[in-house]
Amino acid sequence: MNYTENAINILTVRTFPKKGPAWINNKLKGNESINFLCNLLEIGEYDFLKKRDRVEAAIKQLNDSIDGIVAIGDSNFPKVRGNVKSADIPIALFYKGNINLLHNNNLNIAVIGVLNPDDKIEKTETIVTEEILKHGATIVSGLALGCDSIAHKTALKNNGKTIAILPCPLNNIIPKENADLANKIIEHNGLLVSEYYDNPQSKYEMVNRFIVRDRLQALYSDAVLLAASYTQNNLGNDSGSRHAMGKAKDYGIKRAVIYNELKHKGNPMYDLNRQILQEDKSTIRIDSVNMNEMVKKLVTKNTMGSLF
Repeated sequence: MNYTENAINILTVRTFPKKGPAWINNKLKGNESINFLCNLLEIGEYDFLKKRDRVEAAIKQLNDSIDGIVAIGDSNFPKVRGNVKSADIPIALFYKGNINLLHNNNLNIAVIGVLNPDDKIEKTETIVTEEILKHGATIVSGLALGCDSIAHKTALKNNGKTIAILPCPLNNIIPKENADLANKIIEHNGLLVSEYYDNPQSKYEMVNRFIVRDRLQALYSDAVLLAASYTQNNLGNDSGSRHAMGKAKDYGIKRAVIYNELKHKGNPMYDLNRQILQEDKSTIRIDSVNMNEMVKKLVTKNTMGSLF
């Protein structure tokens, strides 16, 4: 398990009240001395070290489910894409596999969507993802059932790389049905990554972790492609894709949707695709007619790079 003293110190600071990512990213650069951290937190060194020992002990319980940890200030901590406020920038990442896949020079395309796609959605997503892979892109998704699984499996089937961003510690893969898929991603030089080393303490915290996870799919991707998704409605339909697509817009990261007016009009599984196209004319629309042209547009990296 690879990690620096700096990474453990950053994670320890996070355990103190009101010391979230915004506070940490605004106050720290990484590699500060313990004396500096204690003065900033207004606590004694003994109290800090006691907390740090507990954090490190909990992390060691992950055993070989992780290869290591990277945190702000570490030389290999990957920069995020886009224009991102400090509250959204991660402070530390737990990883298994090839952490270099997150770096800015890697072409990453997130492919996301509903948990229950029909056969037509699966076929269309597979075709588009295969076209993206032809451009040497790494496929990013969330290891969820449905469209996420299709994206990961398509990458593996085509000898491509894929990254799974998870809302759980890596020793407790969610959903359990995709534990084997997670292993296959690692076997094919891919990457599993999470911000967590412990399990949630409540259902509310678990739900929030999914929402927080969705932003990472945008933060570490050059573009986000929505295969299909419901909009939030009074029938109980919703999708985490809505959060990822919303964050991508906030960060100025390219967005694309699969949508054909003749084929998909009136299909509730494409409601979010349709809504995004209506609200944001800069969204790339991909269908069977323009696929090659629009995928080329999708995979063209933003030359601005990261601001962080």
